[in-house]
Amino acid sequence: MNPLQRRRFGRTGLDMPVFSCGGMRYQHAWKDVPPAEIPEASQRNLEATLRRAVELGINHIETARGYGTSEMQLGRVLPTFARASLIVQTKVGPKDTGREFRAVFDQSLAYLQLDYVDLLGVHGLNNPALLEQALQPGGTVEEALKLKREGRCRWVGFSTHGPTATVVRAIETGLFDYVNLHWYWVNPFHWTAIEAARRHDLGVFIISPNDKGGKLYQPSDKIRPLCAPLTPMQFNDLYCLARPEVHTLSIGASRPTDFDEHVAALKNYDEQTALALRIARRLDEEMVRVLGADWWQHWHEDLPAWTEMPGQVNVQEIVRLWNFAKGLDLVEFARMRYNLLGQGDHWFPGLNAAQFSRAEILAALGDYRFADRIPDILSEAHAWFHQAPKQRLSSE
Repeated sequence: MNPLQRRRFGRTGLDMPVFSCGGMRYQHAWKDVPPAEIPEASQRNLEATLRRAVELGINHIETARGYGTSEMQLGRVLPTFARASLIVQTKVGPKDTGREFRAVFDQSLAYLQLDYVDLLGVHGLNNPALLEQALQPGGTVEEALKLKREGRCRWVGFSTHGPTATVVRAIETGLFDYVNLHWYWVNPFHWTAIEAARRHDLGVFIISPNDKGGKLYQPSDKIRPLCAPLTPMQFNDLYCLARPEVHTLSIGASRPTDFDEHVAALKNYDEQTALALRIARRLDEEMVRVLGADWWQHWHEDLPAWTEMPGQVNVQEIVRLWNFAKGLDLVEFARMRYNLLGQGDHWFPGLNAAQFSRAEILAALGDYRFADRIPDILSEAHAWFHQAPKQRLSSE
């Protein structure tokens, strides 16, 4: 077996594997439970998954206080490894005071049964208010940096589902060493944030490229042949890794075999990466064929954010999902994301298109070049995608 490719994780200097073992899929429960309530089968599966990851060279283990029993279950197995052989990351959401942040982090370390974590992330800096809360004097970031000086974490970063401007603002504070963010073929809009991370020499971790990147573990019949001879997940992996600014991709494994398809993509790495870029052009060509070149190339330009839309309808996200349902039949992905709107607080902001005024939407769109198309797209998207509202899994 070829050794897994690794990249320097920004100014942390960590030798990071290009895949990370994400810890939000293999745990028993999404809330803390008494240790005795964790089923033996669940624990065995988590441990087998972790050992398979490390066997493959995936020694970055990423979790969060908001991932329920993940930390508790990991704590039963992490001490069996040589500590220096692992890169362990956990995340804690911003709190009102530094004392509260430290108390929650203390609970994370106790569950993990570690003296320190390599990477401590401020979890979910998803809007300007949360960023300002985290940055306030005596607050979350100041406390995280104290923990770094004390040696209880080696590096401090943040995770985000927020708008690009907020992500760039956080990076440009100069306080963070790495960032967890969303960027992949179906959602390229954080590229300016990744460029900012490169300028500041931050490590870049891509969140959930298989799930949020198109639900590619259940690809549509249309996208499969367009990605051949790669699978859609392999294409997305290599598309992201073709950029040296990207350092690692999260694999949210739920069982030991979940790594296999991804690791297989790294065979003949240079040739396969070039192939992924050719596949991206093929996918773009199909989107142009279905949607038209003018629309596909410019639909996102000057389209107002959900905060500027009447009724807080998240027009940007709805149109993005409509595009991929139309162009590549990624309907199940679109439904999954659409039905989270309005159900996950700042993690999935804005509302769906169940109720809107055509006149008010058109007025809010102003001089947007495709304004006359948007009300019909919103109506079609709601009729096509709407199901029972989904709930976000994590508690943070």
